[in-house]
Amino acid sequence: MISLLLRLFLPRGYSFDEPKIRTRCGRLSGIVGILCNFLLFAGKLAIGILSGSVAITADGVNNLTDASGSVVTLLGFHFAGKPADKEHPYGHARAEYLSGLMVSLLILLMGFETLKSTVDKILHPSPVSFSPALVVVLVLSVLVKLWLCRFNRKIGRAIDSAALMATATDSRNDAISTAAILLTSVLQAVCPVSLDGFVGLAVALLILWSGVGVAKNTMDLLLGTGPDEALKTALSQVITDHENVLGYHDLLVHDYGPGRRFASIHVEMDVREDPMVCHDIIDSIERTCLEKLGVHLSIHYDPVVVGDPVVDEMRALIADHVRQMDAHASIHDFRMVAGPTHTNLIFDVSIPFRLRDQKERLAQSIDQLVKSRNTRYYTVITFDETNL
Repeated sequence: MISLLLRLFLPRGYSFDEPKIRTRCGRLSGIVGILCNFLLFAGKLAIGILSGSVAITADGVNNLTDASGSVVTLLGFHFAGKPADKEHPYGHARAEYLSGLMVSLLILLMGFETLKSTVDKILHPSPVSFSPALVVVLVLSVLVKLWLCRFNRKIGRAIDSAALMATATDSRNDAISTAAILLTSVLQAVCPVSLDGFVGLAVALLILWSGVGVAKNTMDLLLGTGPDEALKTALSQVITDHENVLGYHDLLVHDYGPGRRFASIHVEMDVREDPMVCHDIIDSIERTCLEKLGVHLSIHYDPVVVGDPVVDEMRALIADHVRQMDAHASIHDFRMVAGPTHTNLIFDVSIPFRLRDQKERLAQSIDQLVKSRNTRYYTVITFDETNL
């Protein structure tokens, strides 16, 4: 069914990496969610009124709320698909993150409402109505919600969408909540003990827990996070494919929404290389990153001295010492500037975030090593916390 919908809604030969396809997938998810939830709402409302079941009617109202969540998803992808303009030169793709955050807030709202009603049920237990119609409607609702969860999760993973993954989580929570109503109805029909409130409490806590997780994921995307390991590996592969590149450092990634990532990095090359050749290599790397990874990469060219015995020896000595202090630390932009009275060893030290408060200790250790080799050597160290 999911594959059929994708074939009907998407053009032939589509690729999930295309921005237009991403927008179409978001719209498809929103439309399917609105239709399914509204049909569930109408069916439960009709049967609830006819059978006098408050449980079915309440669950139907919850489906109407879910339909509003699908409207949020639909609008989020609509605005995210708008092109860049004068006021928003980086596009509107973060609107998708906002829709995911709003869905997470709906999940939390549902969790709090469920928690409130279950506490009342525990304090004031009341019998749950049971009828064949109730069983049929609730089983159908669980199946539809599980299908919606699988539908949104499959598309969400295909286009790497936090908003659709949040919608999938919401559908899963609805399926669990409805299954809990069905379970307590069946149990209370054969057992005089009221379990409705306690089962509902467990469901409410699960919904709240998942809501917090979804909210955290979308908030991380909005606030900005470092590049993930997959992106770092892919960038590293593209950059090191060129044998002229001696090293790279200081990766910065700015995420303005799916498909709108901008990055900068420093690339080291032999100072003896023709600058025009280096410029051509940098242009090639930047084009490849945009074509293969969808990342707008800007490269800063760092010429380094290679082949000078003194420079090579001191660079290797300091690099080895820094690695011994921490396996994840490294040096770059190393150069020696000689003067009439002393020689400055100028370089950057990249350290992991956990060492940010130990810069002074690290600098003293490196300076002592350098002075042990030559008292005329002075270190000029710049520390940075890098993602690579």
